[in-house]
Amino acid sequence: MRKRILAIFLAAVALACLLWGCKETTNGGTGASDETTPSSGEATVKLKEITVGIAQDLDDSLDPYLTTAAGTREVMFNVFEGLVKPDSTGNYVCAVASDYDVTESGRCYAFTLRDGVVFHNGAVCTPQDVLYSFQTCADTTVDTAVAAALSAVEEISAKGNVVTIRLQEANNDFLSTVANVSIVPEHYQKQATSPVGTGPFQFASRSVQENVILEKHEAYYGPPASLDRVTYKIYEDGNALFTALNSGALDLVAHLTSDQVGNLSNGYTVLEGTMNLVQALYLNHQVQPFDNVLVRQAMCYAVDVDAMLDLTADGHGTKVGSSMYPAFTKYFEPTLADRYPHDVDKAKELLGQAGYSDGFEFTIKVPSNYAPHVNTAVVLAEQLKAVGITAQIQQVDWNTWLTEVYGNRDFEATVVGFDASTLNASSLLARWVSDNGKNMINYSNADYDAAFAAAQASTDDQERTALYKQCLQILSDTAANVYLQDLADFVAIRPELEGFQFYPLYVMDMSTIHYK
Repeated sequence: MRKRILAIFLAAVALACLLWGCKETTNGGTGASDETTPSSGEATVKLKEITVGIAQDLDDSLDPYLTTAAGTREVMFNVFEGLVKPDSTGNYVCAVASDYDVTESGRCYAFTLRDGVVFHNGAVCTPQDVLYSFQTCADTTVDTAVAAALSAVEEISAKGNVVTIRLQEANNDFLSTVANVSIVPEHYQKQATSPVGTGPFQFASRSVQENVILEKHEAYYGPPASLDRVTYKIYEDGNALFTALNSGALDLVAHLTSDQVGNLSNGYTVLEGTMNLVQALYLNHQVQPFDNVLVRQAMCYAVDVDAMLDLTADGHGTKVGSSMYPAFTKYFEPTLADRYPHDVDKAKELLGQAGYSDGFEFTIKVPSNYAPHVNTAVVLAEQLKAVGITAQIQQVDWNTWLTEVYGNRDFEATVVGFDASTLNASSLLARWVSDNGKNMINYSNADYDAAFAAAQASTDDQERTALYKQCLQILSDTAANVYLQDLADFVAIRPELEGFQFYPLYVMDMSTIHYK
C-alpha cells in the first residue's frame, strides 16, 4: 500500500520516471576479451575488464588535494595511496610505508618507506617525494580537516628511508590524516589532467561527461589487481544508467535503490551494505524562515523518518539524527535519531510560536542524477503538507548543484548526503564551524564552534570523543538540518564476478574484484 502511495506522490510531481524498472540481460557487458593483432587476427592478449556505471562525472581537477566530490574519491581511491590507507574493516594498513612507529608521547610518527614502490609514470618513490607531498597537501588541500591537522605539524624530515613527522602536540587521529595525503612524484606537474599515484590502478584516459578508464598498474608493490582495465561510464541521467544496465552494457552498478533492486532479474547478484554518508534535508540558515530554530525543529517533528524509509527503501537504511553515521561507532549516537519523534501537533505548535501558523513555501533543489535523494525529497514534500508547509522540488544536474548550491549557496533547501573523507569525526563535523568554507548551510553557533575547537585541541582521546559527541548533540538540539539516514547501498554485479567489498568510507576498491 505504501509503495502505491509513493507512486501517486511521484506521479503528482512528474518524477515517476526516476523509479526505473529494469529487466537486465545476461549478455553484453565487458567481460574477458581477446585483443587481436591487425595482421593475423589471432588472439594475443586476453584482457580481464569490466564496465562500471556511475551517476556523476568526476571533479574538473583530478589532483588528489583538490578533490571535493565523493564520487571522485570513490574512483581515485584506486589510483592514489598514502603512507597508510584504510581497509574494508576501517583499520589503517601500511601502503607506501612498510612500517611505522609512534612515540609514547603521541607526538612523533616515524614511517619506514617500502622498497620498490613505483609511481605510474615509472619513477621510483623516494623520501623526497613524501616530503613534497605533505608540503603540497598542506599548502593546497581543500579538505579543511586535513589542512587543520597538517597545520599542527612541527617538523617533517627524512633520514635514509625513514620519514619522521613531529607534531606540536599529540593527536590520536593523525593516522587518518596521513592516509589522506596522497603520495605523488615531486617532479610531475600534470596531476589535474593525468594523475599519477602509486595505487593498484593507473589513470589511462578521460572523456569528460563520458568515461574514465583505469588500467592495472603492472609495477604495483602489493598483490596485483586481477582486472586489467576498469571503464567507468558516466550517466548523469538516471534513466540512461538503468537502460544501460538493462541492456547488459554494465558489469557493476552501486548505489541502487530498493525499488530498482526489486526490478532486477536474476542476471545480477545484489549485495547490500551502507553508503556511509549522512542524508538530510539541508537548510540554508541565511534564508527565512530557516534562520528560526523553532521552524527547523517543527520540520523535524513533521517528518516521519521511519515512514520515509519504508516508502523509499522498503525499510532499509539507518536513521542518524545528526551529522554522523553508524560506521563511526566511536562517535555515533543512535539515541539522537529519536530526538524528534513524529508529532504533527508539536510541529504545528512550534510553527505557531515562530509566527508561521499558516505554514510557508520553499524550494528543495535536488541533484537529478541521484534517485535516492529525489525520491526522498518527494516523500518529504508530502509529509510537510500535513503541517501547512509547501515544498516545491527543483531538479538540477550535478554540475549545477555543485555551482549553485554547494559553491554559491544559492538555495533554500536541498537533499543530499555528506560523507567523510577520512576515518575521523572531524572530517564530518568541521564543515559546520561558522567560518568553514564548506559550511554551505551557513550554520553559526558559538557553542558548537567552541566544542569543536576544544576537540581539535584535546590530546586526550576520551575527552575528544566526548567533545565530538557534544557537537553532535548541539546540531541535533538546534535542528541544524532535518537529519534522515545513512542510506542502504545496493550493488548489482554480474554473478561471474566476486570480491566486491564495502568500506566504511565512500570508496569502491577495484583491486579485490575478480572473475570466478
